Amino acid sequence: MTEFRSVAAATGEPTGPAFAVHSPADVDAVCAAAAAAFDTYRATTREQRAAFLETIATEILAIGDDLIEAAMRESGLPRARLEGERGRTVGQLRLFADVVRKGAWQQLRIDPALPDRQPLPRPDLRLRMIPVGPVAVFGASNFPLAFSTAGGDTASALAAGCPVVVKGHPAHPQTGELVAAAIARAVSACGLPAGVFGHLVGPSNDLGAALVQDPRIAAVGFTGSRGGGLALAKLAQARAVPIPVYAEMSSINPVLLLPHALKARGAALGTAFAGSLTMGAGQFCTNPGMVLAIAGEGLDAFAAAAAEAIGAAPAQTMLTGGICKAYRDGVAALEAMPGVEKLAQGLAGEATQGHAALFRTTAQAFIAEQAMGHEVFGASSVIVACADEDEMLSVIKALEGQLTITLHIDAADEALAAALLPVLEVKAGRILANGWPTGVEVCHAMVHGGPFPATSDPRTTSVGSLAIDRFLRPVSYQNLSGTLLPPELRDEAFGDGSPRLIDGTLTL
Repeated sequence: MTEFRSVAAATGEPTGPAFAVHSPADVDAVCAAAAAAFDTYRATTREQRAAFLETIATEILAIGDDLIEAAMRESGLPRARLEGERGRTVGQLRLFADVVRKGAWQQLRIDPALPDRQPLPRPDLRLRMIPVGPVAVFGASNFPLAFSTAGGDTASALAAGCPVVVKGHPAHPQTGELVAAAIARAVSACGLPAGVFGHLVGPSNDLGAALVQDPRIAAVGFTGSRGGGLALAKLAQARAVPIPVYAEMSSINPVLLLPHALKARGAALGTAFAGSLTMGAGQFCTNPGMVLAIAGEGLDAFAAAAAEAIGAAPAQTMLTGGICKAYRDGVAALEAMPGVEKLAQGLAGEATQGHAALFRTTAQAFIAEQAMGHEVFGASSVIVACADEDEMLSVIKALEGQLTITLHIDAADEALAAALLPVLEVKAGRILANGWPTGVEVCHAMVHGGPFPATSDPRTTSVGSLAIDRFLRPVSYQNLSGTLLPPELRDEAFGDGSPRLIDGTLTL
C-alpha cells in the first residue's frame, strides 16, 4: 500500500485526501533527523524552549475551524467536545511552557565540597536532569487532539528537550497532518532544526514497530490498548539497547458506593453514573466500567435509576468500525459469563454506533471470573453486589491496577473509607471522592497513571506537569571546575529563578 485515506466515523466511508504511507526508509530518515537535532535542541535556553511550546499553541489555534471539522469527520465526536479538547491541547502546551521557565524540572542539587570532613573529605557534587534523547509518540484514537500529535506526550517530551517523532493514529490522519504542519511551522519560526519534530503516517503496525526498534529512539509514549502497549514494550525490551515504554493501557475505574451515601441518594447516584458512563460513547480511559457496593435497598435504587437512564440512552457513533466491533464483542462476552445479569441496554443504532450496556453480578462471581475485570472500551459497566464490607474488600484486593478509583461517601462513611484507603492507594493512581472519573484535569497535582495494566510504569503520569519526568535522566558532576559545569550548576547562576537543593536545603 502506497497511500490511504481517512474514514468518516459516522458512515464508515473513505473521506478526505489520500495520504502517502511512510516506509521503513522514511522511519530511518526521520529518526536520523531527530538524532541530528538533539544536541542543538537540548541546548536551548528555558526561555527559547518555552517560547517554542507557546508558538505551537498559537499555530494550532491559527488552523481555525478546519481542524475541528476534520476531527469531527474522522472521530465522530461532536464539535463542542473537540473545541474543548483543542483548548486542553493548547493549555497543555502553555502549562509546560510555564514549567520550563520556572526550572524546577531540572531538579538542581548541590552538595558543596567538605575538605575537612573526617574520616574522609566529601567532593563537590552537583546534579541536574537532562533529556533522554529522541522520543517516539503514538497518537491515541479517542483524543485526536489532546492525546495525539501535539498531545501530552509530545508536549512533555518537547518541554524536556527531546525531539519527538509521532506515529500518527490512522483513524484521524487529516487531523494529525494539520497539527503536524502547525508544529513544523513553529519549529521554523523559532529557528530550530527541522528534526525537532517528525511525523509518520500509515495504517499498519509495522511502521510503529520500526519506529520503536530504531536505535536512535530513546523512549516511547503510548496511549491505547493493553495488547498494543505490551507489543511495543516487548519490541523495546528486545533491542540491543532496551528503552522505556510509557504506555497508558487498560482500566475499568471502579466506583465504590459506600453504605450511607448509597442509602441517602442511591437513585440520584444511579442517574449521574449513567451520564458519566455514556459520555462520549464511553470512549474514555477513565470510563466507570465497574460499580462496587453492598447489596440492599440502596443498591437496588441505584441500579433501577441507572438502568432506566441507560435504557433510554441513544446509540452513539464510535471512533472506528474496529473499535465498535470490539465493544460489541466485549459486551456479548460479558453477557455470556456465568453469574452475570443484563440490567439494561441502550437504544439500537447504526452499524458504526455502540449502545450502552449495564450488567449486575455478585462479588463471588466477579472474583471467580478474571475476565470480568478486563476493560470493555465503550459505555459498558458491571455492578458488583457484595454481601458485606469484608466481601467488598476482597473484591478490591482482586482488582487489577487502575487509573482511578472513585468513592461516593457521606460523613458517616469516612471510617470505612479510611480503612479502605491504604488498599485503594496500592491499586490506583488517582482516588477521588463524590465525583466521576471521566475528565482529567491538566495541572501539577494530577496523576493519570497507575499499577499495571493501567500503565506499564506505575511511577509515572501521562497528564500534568509531572509527565516531563519520564523524558529526563539525572547526571551528577563531581569536582568539575566552574567553567566545565553546566551553566545552571555554576555558582554565578544562583538567582536565575531555578530552585536548588543545596546541602539538603531547598533554596528558592
